[in-house]
Amino acid sequence: MPEFVTIKAEEVKYGNNFIEVSRKKVDDNEFLMVSKGYYAQDGSKRYKGGVGIPDRDEVKKFISEKLLQM
Repeated sequence: MPEFVTIKAEEVKYGNNFIEVSRKKVDDNEFLMVSKGYYAQDGSKRYKGGVGIPDRDEVKKFISEKLLQM
């Protein structure tokens, strides 16, 4: 089974929820991940879902432009 490694992660909190943007690596492939979750009563993070994005300039540019236009 492949091992996922988090290289870098940053998050923004809103209420008891958060959105996390991270760079991850599996085998020799790096990708970006946008995840949504919440904080459990013990303070630990619980993830609800996410989407992996290829680390390609044209994909990152498309997503950032569309987010800014929304």
